[in-house]
Amino acid sequence: MAGHSKWSNIKHKKSRSDALKGKMFTKIGREIAIAVKSGGPDPATNSKLRDAIAKAKSCNMPNDSIMRSIKKASGEGDGANYEAIRYEGYGPAGIAVIVETLTDNRNRTAGDIRHLFDKFGGNLGATGCVSYMFDQKGQIVIEKKDRDEDEMMMLALEAGASDFEADEEYFEILTEPNDYTDVREKLEAAGFEFESAELAMIPQNYSKLTNPEDVEKMEKLLEKLEDHDDVQNIWHNWEQD
Repeated sequence: MAGHSKWSNIKHKKSRSDALKGKMFTKIGREIAIAVKSGGPDPATNSKLRDAIAKAKSCNMPNDSIMRSIKKASGEGDGANYEAIRYEGYGPAGIAVIVETLTDNRNRTAGDIRHLFDKFGGNLGATGCVSYMFDQKGQIVIEKKDRDEDEMMMLALEAGASDFEADEEYFEILTEPNDYTDVREKLEAAGFEFESAELAMIPQNYSKLTNPEDVEKMEKLLEKLEDHDDVQNIWHNWEQD
């Protein structure tokens, strides 16, 4: 089936995530809080919370930390109210970048994100300037281990997946956004653990950077964005080696 993702991008994201695990848990805690406030603290009746918990588990967030985040969000006077804001722009040499944030101060966040784009050879654009180059999909990544590729593909398609891809280490399962929760829960019920599981923005096409200076700037831009406390997710169409 047609592949939508470059494995190097997934592996790069995973290695960065491993290096920033403590910060990542804080960010996922915010996602859990947003889900609780929008749909209540019971995962059985709140699909967004179930999705957030699944993402937390795929990042090896401890169950105690997950439960603390739920309890904190369901209590009264639990601190800041966060809003979700998406920024779109271009990195060096026109690489398309989408930055998803949760912030309690939109002016601070907008200024910080704009500064990072400017500093590392890019520019922040208007809403919609690059998102048309991406498709939102449910993305589930499972370590291959010794599993049979054909059997895994059939399981994924029977669960409702729209696409399937494999390399030497991982299976990638894509779903339509509305099918993501159902497909993920069916695979979870079948006993699979996930390297990652989330709603992702998948580029329709990828671009390479040939200038070493552009590569260095793009790496720095992604690193600084990931380090920013308000940034939840970064999607881009840079094809990394």
